[in-house]
Amino acid sequence: MTPSSSQKQNLQNSSCKKRFVGVRERPWGKYAAEIRDSTRSGGRVWLGTFDSAEEAALAYDQAALPMRGTSVQLNFPLSVVEESLASLNDKIPQGMPHAKAVKEYYRKAKTSSETMSYESMNRVDEADKVVLEDLGPDLLDELLSESSISD
Repeated sequence: MTPSSSQKQNLQNSSCKKRFVGVRERPWGKYAAEIRDSTRSGGRVWLGTFDSAEEAALAYDQAALPMRGTSVQLNFPLSVVEESLASLNDKIPQGMPHAKAVKEYYRKAKTSSETMSYESMNRVDEADKVVLEDLGPDLLDELLSESSISD
């Protein structure tokens, strides 16, 4: 789920902290979000890798609030997280553990956006194409010999 404009404003206002709960910066500049799940003996649930720390922190908050309730330490104000959850709940399968549902949502969203950007990068207009013609090895030898003489 991409944050709405009001959510982005609230995220920017709240992002004065350098470190977020449940977020780690990867050496290559991406941010990983994960949460500990008490039903799995405190095992980590991987929520995904994100371009910004704020996106990763919001994913953590979306998983943490339903799992642990309002007493959990959130990265953003409760109202921001509840607003993002309201729009997210329409898009995730019911009956699935919430942390897993958040993970699946972001995985699918990331995959579809990568696919679209990959397709758009490989789309070439006819006007941008250059057609090359093979004029034979004799011309290539002649051009190479002329360039070595001029050097």
